[in-house]
Amino acid sequence: MGVAILVLGKSGSGKSTSLRNFKPGEIGIMNVLGKPLPFKGGAKFPQAVRPSYGAIIWALRKNSLRAYAVDDSTYLMQNENFIRARESGFGKFTEMALHFQELINAALATDEDTIVYFLHHVEEGVDGSEKVKTIGKMLDEKYCIEGACPVVIDCIVQDGEHMFITKNDGTNLAKAPMGSLPDKMGNDLKEVDTMLREYWGMRPLGNDDVKENANETH
Repeated sequence: MGVAILVLGKSGSGKSTSLRNFKPGEIGIMNVLGKPLPFKGGAKFPQAVRPSYGAIIWALRKNSLRAYAVDDSTYLMQNENFIRARESGFGKFTEMALHFQELINAALATDEDTIVYFLHHVEEGVDGSEKVKTIGKMLDEKYCIEGACPVVIDCIVQDGEHMFITKNDGTNLAKAPMGSLPDKMGNDLKEVDTMLREYWGMRPLGNDDVKENANETH
């Protein structure tokens, strides 16, 4: 069973930039909007450009890598919502929620040495606290995306520096198993990956991840 991890933040908070220290071939990036990665050398990373739900799920089922990032998973919902904007009725919202839930299930169904990172937007809930940005209420009220993820990382900018927060303060969604990650750390998802693999006894990323078919995410 694989692990799904949420990396949350507003636009410009450093979600995509946090991928910069992975080596090309270590992680498969599902580039939902097809934007250039915001760091030098980003074009060298194997990427699926503007993939559908089906394409991402297919890659996760193939599971030829031990790390994946869906960047930005928010837009899988947003894009489908706009495509189906002229459809009437609430049935489409149920279907959109099911599509995202199936994606989370596909991440959890990967092998025991695989981590899937969902880089995702946040918004403010009615009570002023942080919530995962979704379409409709079904994912919020009936599923709870953050509940399916043992680690939720908040991306923040503090004194001009991009940081990760992993400790819940009562208003955010951040969390991590006790002793796994510092409460606050630098904006480096590769460092997070290394620490969690050691904590959980998962195989570390290494040269054997650079496979002949590493571009299978295209």
